[in-house]
Amino acid sequence: MNVEPRIEAAPRLMTTPPLMRLEGVSMKYGPVVALNDVSATVYPGEVMGIVGESGSGKSTLLRLMNLEETPDEGDYRLDLDEGPQGNFFALDRYARRQLCARAIGIVYQNPHLGLLMRHTSSGNVAERLLVAGERRFGALRSRAEEALSASDFPVARMDALPIELSGGMQQRVQLAKAIALEPAVLLLDEPTTGLDVSVQALVLDTLKRLQRDLRITMVIVSHDLGVIRTMADRVMVMRRGEVVECGLADQVFQDPQHAYTQQLVHAKL
Repeated sequence: MNVEPRIEAAPRLMTTPPLMRLEGVSMKYGPVVALNDVSATVYPGEVMGIVGESGSGKSTLLRLMNLEETPDEGDYRLDLDEGPQGNFFALDRYARRQLCARAIGIVYQNPHLGLLMRHTSSGNVAERLLVAGERRFGALRSRAEEALSASDFPVARMDALPIELSGGMQQRVQLAKAIALEPAVLLLDEPTTGLDVSVQALVLDTLKRLQRDLRITMVIVSHDLGVIRTMADRVMVMRRGEVVECGLADQVFQDPQHAYTQQLVHAKL
């Protein structure tokens, strides 16, 4: 049965203003519509999960949140105590880089996109600190060690090259780099894909601990509904570049309203 999707703007009883707001985001790659009038809000301390099949637009949306691209239309804002105001899509390349270094962390599915593979693990974290203006060697090393430890990376190996590490350890270096400056929001693009089941569980445990202890706001994209069910407070379901359903995670998984969401959920049961 095909019914109208349930689109909820915020969790029930949410009284704080949103930390992240995207409105009317549309984007094409040539004739291909990647996103069509997508809007989303994410609240402080919340974990928003984005699900959908390949080509649904979820990874494109995450790249836009990280200001890697500019849409054809749309408005993007973060409620920050300091920094640029207005539509972030209007920022130039330098301003985007500074904003992302200070306020937005990202962990890619492919560690090669987020790490310099022939620089040390601590050096990768320090590189993010350098972009934000830190120049003292002792401070760089100390803060890199703190971030790696918080990500459950063995600090005894902080001078190892990522290319020498397992996939799970590479993801932990990415995570340390992403949280080194305590970003306002952490973006995660399929963070457990390609990892062994036991390693997946360890990575998710680390993410849950960080979210619990530091109250980091997260947006996590995954095709794995188990990952989203474990992590997310709310879920946004995308199909063909559009949001077809959004609501509290328990509601979406237990009582999906849109036919496509029903198909996704039932296929995993």
